[in-house]
Amino acid sequence: MTFSLVARCSDTGMFGVAISSSSPAVAARCSYARAGVGAVASQNITDPRLGPQVLDALSELASKDADERSGNASLALSSVINHHEYQDYRQVLVVDAHGHAVVHSGRQALGNWSSATGDNVASGGNLLEHVGVPQAIVDAFVQSHGHLGDRLIHALKAGLESGGEAGPVHSAGLLLVDQVSWPVADLRCDWSEQCPIAELESLWNIYKPQLADYVQRALNPGDAPSYGVPGDD
Repeated sequence: MTFSLVARCSDTGMFGVAISSSSPAVAARCSYARAGVGAVASQNITDPRLGPQVLDALSELASKDADERSGNASLALSSVINHHEYQDYRQVLVVDAHGHAVVHSGRQALGNWSSATGDNVASGGNLLEHVGVPQAIVDAFVQSHGHLGDRLIHALKAGLESGGEAGPVHSAGLLLVDQVSWPVADLRCDWSEQCPIAELESLWNIYKPQLADYVQRALNPGDAPSYGVPGDD
């Protein structure tokens, strides 16, 4: 019921997740990222515990010597999913701080399911129109440039244009983390009878010019720009 991607910006180290589904509020259950650590999407028959567990495993691996860090995404995912009682029902995407990406798709994943990976990106989906959708998403991301948020939206749209889910999607989300301990963007369309990805893109275009300002207001409001609302002098 979902197609998504997790990605890292090789220029800034920012991580992000973009996701869409026929189910409501998909991003609230499936998207996880931690600045300096990685990004995870936990989907299919979703277990929200898996995202934080994989991020914790990535953090632990990152604390070890550099020689042991070449495959953190794979090691972290294996350390969690191999001990998971219902691993056959889960689909989990991971990208780590070195840009390595990996996907677990259990044998009980729904409908047409598949995944694809590239440098700094992984995509996966289930109940897809066809199994080539994740590769179309990865190709679009790899070939794109600019802000990570723009690239994630572009790749998600490419997945939809390639076929997306077998049925209409109704929710979508974009999660970004960068340097601070909270998400610098956590944007969602939890339900729409129209195209939630188009609505998400519109919301991102409004939020993007203000993203850095919201971070600055948190860190030092005295040096932050005005709020730009009626009554703000």
